[in-house]
Amino acid sequence: MTVQEHIAVGAPAKPAPVVELYDFRRPTTLAREHSRVLELAFETFARQWGTQLTASVRMVSQVSCDQVAMQTYDEYASGLPPMTAMVLCTLGSSDAKAVLQLPAASVLGWITYMLGGSRPRAVAERKFTQIEQALVRKLFDDALEDLRYSFGPLIVTPIAVDGIHYNSQFAQAAATADLMIVASFTVRVGDTSAQATIAIPAEVLLPQLGEANPTSTVANAKDLVAAQLGSVPVDLALRLSPAMVTPSRILGLAVGDVLAIPHPQHRPFEIAVDGQVLARGAAGANGARLACVIVSTSSEEN
Repeated sequence: MTVQEHIAVGAPAKPAPVVELYDFRRPTTLAREHSRVLELAFETFARQWGTQLTASVRMVSQVSCDQVAMQTYDEYASGLPPMTAMVLCTLGSSDAKAVLQLPAASVLGWITYMLGGSRPRAVAERKFTQIEQALVRKLFDDALEDLRYSFGPLIVTPIAVDGIHYNSQFAQAAATADLMIVASFTVRVGDTSAQATIAIPAEVLLPQLGEANPTSTVANAKDLVAAQLGSVPVDLALRLSPAMVTPSRILGLAVGDVLAIPHPQHRPFEIAVDGQVLARGAAGANGARLACVIVSTSSEEN
């Protein structure tokens, strides 16, 4: 057996490439402009939420935003642990709901701090009692206030806590194919940290973000260029008639020398842009500042 045959026989078979179907009618990728705006909003929310948790739990807390992406609700729910706390939130008249998800065990640890405990004991994932639900609802009501503040005009519908579910496979916040804006966070309270997610229906946020990479018609290109040039700042000079001098005169200038200016006393000053005379004006005042009164324009002189 040759070396080549030995390598061919012993080499492992290459795995078949994974092919994923892509629906161009419903792209699941955020435009760069939209992604940046949402990242800034979620980062602001993370800072606000961390401050709010510190005040509510009475333990130093910090929240950091790890990632923002757009997924279908089915993709989002399938990536969650089977047993977890999912706070569903209504969004005005929208059928789809927003989701705030956190490990139930981590939330129970926060409740221990809220009730005066100095160190939470390890607990298994379980449902909240009625008293715990009341405390959790208060925590997430405050979190929603921070969310509304951070997103500002991006969230135009009222948002409120609707209920708490514990099975990610049965909590139907939206249809399986509905697009969601999903943000993942690392929440650190005291010495413990947990992973949290927030999912907001894309149909609630995207209309406020506007069109990505908008284009304009070129039919009125001349008018668009004229409008743009009309708003470009330029330097405006109020000057006397220029005097012609030789280089030797300039090089020989000294303190006390007098240069004759060939500008008649009765003649208005020249108003020029980039050396081009556009109008003439007389010196005046506007309050405590010098001003120029236009007395003629180039079109009138021509």
